[in-house]
Amino acid sequence: MEKVHQSITNPIIRLESIYKKEGIRTIVEGILLVHEHNHPYILLLKVGTAFYKLPGGKLEAGETEINGLKRKLSSKLGPDPPYPQPDWQIGECVGVWWRTNFETASVYPYCPPHITKPKECRKQFVVQLPEREYFVVPKNLQLVSVPFYELYDNVQKFGHVIASIPEQLSKFQFNTIDE
Repeated sequence: MEKVHQSITNPIIRLESIYKKEGIRTIVEGILLVHEHNHPYILLLKVGTAFYKLPGGKLEAGETEINGLKRKLSSKLGPDPPYPQPDWQIGECVGVWWRTNFETASVYPYCPPHITKPKECRKQFVVQLPEREYFVVPKNLQLVSVPFYELYDNVQKFGHVIASIPEQLSKFQFNTIDE
């Protein structure tokens, strides 16, 4: 049997321990849309040099998806008190992804029929931004604006969830405001 490095096994053990206590993890993420040059872009958080993620995070016990997403967006992108938090306008859920185990990073856009106890459910919501908004980004992250055409079918760079966003949003008609 191949020995797994401790830095890989510790997060797995931690996630399994949390799962045994709390059950399935529910993650909520915001798809923040912006327009540049009359083309839709998505705001992503960049971690390090090559990892991208949607802003959001884990729901707390008893928390609704909408309230949890507003809390996570404020904690990731909002200013510290006493400054007012953005008025997050959470739209509809456009994506649901399932993690079947903690050993791999694989997620599926459906819960496979043979899985009776999924480990994680990730839900993406459209977040409507006002015409102008200010964000405060933690030092270890970068807020980047990525055009739809760069996301589409670019699993290698962004992963399955983010690369599928243009398809998830294809049912919407985007109206842009010329300045």
